[in-house]
Amino acid sequence: MVNTLDSAQPIFPVANLRASIAHYVNAFGFKHHWGDDGFASVSRGRCHILLCENDQGHPGTWAWIGVTDADSFAAELRERGAKIRNPPTNYPWGYELQVEDIDGNVLRLGAEPKEGQPYGRFLDMHRRWWPPLGA
Repeated sequence: MVNTLDSAQPIFPVANLRASIAHYVNAFGFKHHWGDDGFASVSRGRCHILLCENDQGHPGTWAWIGVTDADSFAAELRERGAKIRNPPTNYPWGYELQVEDIDGNVLRLGAEPKEGQPYGRFLDMHRRWWPPLGA
């Protein structure tokens, strides 16, 4: 028997569940599926995120999520008032942006890297810039 993995659903710790649900719906365009008393599920497309009030992890959790078009997604998020932590940037592993929720959790939203374009600097969890790879 070969073990396989199904979809991943990250659990983000939040300070105020109702405020976080509203943020994911309004700023990120997610849908609220269930929960409003300590634990909830939000999703957009095939991406599901669980939100847990004051439990199951530490604020500042990160998750990488694939997107079709990072540029148009960034434009939509800006219009919605989302906090863009790092704009779309080309890296060897993908063309991605970082958005931050109201609890400091970070979603890295990435697409395929842009061929023939230089790589950019990476912003880490301590807000330090790493130089572009190959620089």
